[in-house]
Amino acid sequence: MHKLPRILIAGAISALVTSPLFAQTAEEKGLQIAIESDKRDSGWVNVSSEMEMILRNRAGKESKRKITNRNLEVDGDGDKFLSLFKQPRDVEGTAMLTFSHGLEPDDQWLFLPSIKRVKRISSKNKSGPFMGSEFAFEDLSSQEVDKYAYKLLKEEACAEFDCHVLQRIPQYKNSGYTKQIVWLDKAEYRPMKIEFYDRKDSLLKTLVYTGYQEYKTNNGSYWRPDQMEMSNHQTGKSTTLSWSNYDFETALSDKDFNQNALKRLQ
Repeated sequence: MHKLPRILIAGAISALVTSPLFAQTAEEKGLQIAIESDKRDSGWVNVSSEMEMILRNRAGKESKRKITNRNLEVDGDGDKFLSLFKQPRDVEGTAMLTFSHGLEPDDQWLFLPSIKRVKRISSKNKSGPFMGSEFAFEDLSSQEVDKYAYKLLKEEACAEFDCHVLQRIPQYKNSGYTKQIVWLDKAEYRPMKIEFYDRKDSLLKTLVYTGYQEYKTNNGSYWRPDQMEMSNHQTGKSTTLSWSNYDFETALSDKDFNQNALKRLQ
């Protein structure tokens, strides 16, 4: 996410649509808000973090997984994202690598320690569940501005914040969603809630972000949630991601994000 060329283009678009002579449509307002949200979270370069994934079935029974994550910001393209499962034993060593793009299909690979092989994830399977969770593979790639068409629906209170409410419609192929409704707080343009609608246009899942913390770095200040909870309204299942130990001062580079890196993590 957050590439220099796109930011320059975004700035030109933003200047145009904010001109008093330019009558903004709901679609133009929605795009402007999405661009501002993207711009505010640009420049972090790389970050590592730890995560606990808690899976709950309809009856409330839980299973837990511990994961380490690395992210690399890429100029001119989408971010790179690498996850390594540390616990429990049955998934230990499983790793996923994602190269996010705009309208082009994301590139994603899984390293499966049981067969000691890297398996490419087909772009047609991006709507499938990630490691048994309520998060789909497409939910875990960076949300590039040009992946969606936007429309500002309304502005309203969400929790203790005032929020913009946007509709965004996936423009990339093989999405499992017809649309998403996104709540962004007006002060910092952080996502507070996202509703996901399935291919029948029925509400499928809701993702809620809580516990935002501000991390100040040499490159700027960045907000990250302590927790993300995805609830599936159709199955009664849910998945909670609890984040910790964010480090924006890591020395990561491209060589840490390739298929060989998946194997070296073991």
